[in-house]
Amino acid sequence: MILFLHNRYRTPGGEERVVDDLMWLAAEHLGEDVERLERDSTTIGRGRAAAGLIAGGLEPGEVGAAVARTGARIVHAHNLLPGLGWRALAAGRAAGARVVLHLHNYRLVCAVGTCVDPGGADCTRCHGRDTLPGVRLGCRGSAAEAVAYGAALALWQRRTVAQADVIVVPSTAARDRLAGLGAPAAVRGAVVLGHVVRRHAERSSAAAGTGAVVVSRLAPEKGVEVAIDACRAAGLPLTICGDGPMRPELEARAAGGDVTFTGRIGDEELARVRAHARVALVPSRAAETFGLAALEAMAAGLPVAASRAGALAELEGDVELVAPGDVSGLADAARRLAADPGAGARALAAAGRRAAPEVVAPRLAEVYAAAGRGRAG
Repeated sequence: MILFLHNRYRTPGGEERVVDDLMWLAAEHLGEDVERLERDSTTIGRGRAAAGLIAGGLEPGEVGAAVARTGARIVHAHNLLPGLGWRALAAGRAAGARVVLHLHNYRLVCAVGTCVDPGGADCTRCHGRDTLPGVRLGCRGSAAEAVAYGAALALWQRRTVAQADVIVVPSTAARDRLAGLGAPAAVRGAVVLGHVVRRHAERSSAAAGTGAVVVSRLAPEKGVEVAIDACRAAGLPLTICGDGPMRPELEARAAGGDVTFTGRIGDEELARVRAHARVALVPSRAAETFGLAALEAMAAGLPVAASRAGALAELEGDVELVAPGDVSGLADAARRLAADPGAGARALAAAGRRAAPEVVAPRLAEVYAAAGRGRAG
């Protein structure tokens, strides 16, 4: 039995999808019984969330009871803040489980988890237990929330890591940046486990497709405005799937061009959009920890042009990479891919090598086996 712990975000995103996919992978490909214990930031309330942050978690006994009830041998923990915290991990250990701590972002040090400041620029001002820059910048929006997160990270960062038998990160780039941010030393020994992509197309239809697609949260660090400008320069229609705080600004920027905004759409509709596209763009300005949008597009048979940022750079050879913010470079890359009838098939094959369930499942099994052997070092 694997017990998954996760505190859902106010705005669901890629991490929720990854947790779902890992549970599916453990059950369907490793034959594990799985169960999820979740908290939800939309229902906790801000006052209670602040209390959970400062205390290191809320009601940790629930985790210990779940381990005892299910006989879980592994607690696979994902986002812990604000409702779970290090005390949830300690309770799982006390009940007899081993702990896998899965760091999908930079939240051990960065209060927003993305290393992006309120203006959308890459930011590494916070370092180790010095989280005051994030408080001064108001990275969490309200002053009270910024203080609560800053204090919690400074107080409990080391205690959280100390509960883990195995630490997992999605890329070498994520591990390197966490080390550079002054995360606890144990993170430098983290295991790299790329995300699984469940759906892989039987064949690519990109050669018959039309235009480009971007699948992204519409936030400053995602660089969607770069894709709008690049597609205008390249003469490519663009479909933008996703929503977020920048949507009105982006719609104004795209006015008069051949740009369609779909908002947030379900998996089936997204599959239809990708099936009719010719190329996918991932124009992120941030140091992505993995680049799930790129791998999912490749698995759908779409060639990808992306920013050379964070873990996206690790896709070198399988995607076209350009400097973040480089409109002309992205336009040129999109044109080349759109003109190459074999690009989609090559992208699909690369996605299989990198993210197919049968590739990722043995690596996940190795993580659980290592946790079962006890704490590294």
